[in-house]
Amino acid sequence: MSSFLLVPPAVEPLTLAEAKEFLRVAHGDDDDLITALITGARSHVESQTRRALITQTWRLVRDAWPADGRIEVRPAPLQSVVAARVFDLDGTPQDVDAQAFVVDEASSLLAFASWSLPAPGRAAGIEIDVSVGYGEEASDVPEPLRQAIRLLIAHWYENRGLLTSGQGTLPASVAALTASYRMLSL
Repeated sequence: MSSFLLVPPAVEPLTLAEAKEFLRVAHGDDDDLITALITGARSHVESQTRRALITQTWRLVRDAWPADGRIEVRPAPLQSVVAARVFDLDGTPQDVDAQAFVVDEASSLLAFASWSLPAPGRAAGIEIDVSVGYGEEASDVPEPLRQAIRLLIAHWYENRGLLTSGQGTLPASVAALTASYRMLSL
């Protein structure tokens, strides 16, 4: 069971101008650095919450269909099934109709009748491409997560030097802002 990114987000949850305004940076000398910090902060928040902030496409790879006919999609929130395919023993893909899946956006779950889908003929024989994220625009991202990104950018911008033991901790406010959005594994 693995998932990997196919199409990254087209935009970031904060623009360079918004980040510079939050940092109170008026010059352009650090634009490349701040842009990298925006991407890094988004990635950090996504990994901490197991959520995609801006719409992106991921591929889920499975060895077999679960007997209960349900697949939890991570990262969440699930938007839609883009494509699905099953590989036979020879490695030939067979397309699966995306309509065979019921998308439960609220719980980021795919439901299906596993008995009605073709069985894979090899390991990693099922690929499901899904669209995930809150939306196409930065404004679609919940404000607490955008604020966590702002705080991470500010923290990293102000602490660019070499860190010694104990100085590399993240602000508690970031953890507090992301806590209610975390997708936990049971």
